Amino acid sequence: QVQLVESGGGSVQSGGSLTLSCVISGDTFDIGTGHVGWFRRLPGKEREGIAALAFRSSIIYADSVKGRFAISHSNAKKTSYLQMNNLKPEDTGMYYCAAAQTWRGINWPSLSAPAYDYWGRGTQVTVSS
Repeated sequence: QVQLVESGGGSVQSGGSLTLSCVISGDTFDIGTGHVGWFRRLPGKEREGIAALAFRSSIIYADSVKGRFAISHSNAKKTSYLQMNNLKPEDTGMYYCAAAQTWRGINWPSLSAPAYDYWGRGTQVTVSS
């Protein structure tokens, strides 16, 4: 089945940067034609979509990270990347990668969690003041 494994989380000072990676494996998913989204769950908050990259490189960002985060991918490495710059303490939380390989009438790229079929287990990001 499709598996997603996030990495790159850790602790950083306010204003610093981190790059998250999501390796996606499985014959039923092709990162070149599928859709990938990054989500996060902040303490005491609901899961929110922050960045997504769909087929033909269509990209969308949440207002909360626009201008600071950048999503990209490598077809050869079957990996999605989330470059996070100018991190703030309020960015602290668990970050998840998600993928979908269907159209299903979804308006891609999508920051809506129900649009995605597969999820990683997450990686923790901690930003200190």
